[in-house]
Amino acid sequence: MEGMVEYVAKSLVDDPTAVRVRRRETASSLIIELRVGSDDMGRMIGRGGRVANALRTLLRAAETPRSKRVILKIL
Repeated sequence: MEGMVEYVAKSLVDDPTAVRVRRRETASSLIIELRVGSDDMGRMIGRGGRVANALRTLLRAAETPRSKRVILKIL
């Protein structure tokens, strides 16, 4: 899942070298933290949060039924 988020993020931003993806797990969820450059933050969130919501939808579709809840945080 991290690879998919990283690929999509690097495709959208102006500075793909600033993209960092980190995975954290808790007892009930999997948290994927996406860091981009400050200039690209608006591009990753999108107008009205459309890009961020689309990434979250992709993550929900990619998870298996028995897996933990997946949360995307854009930092």
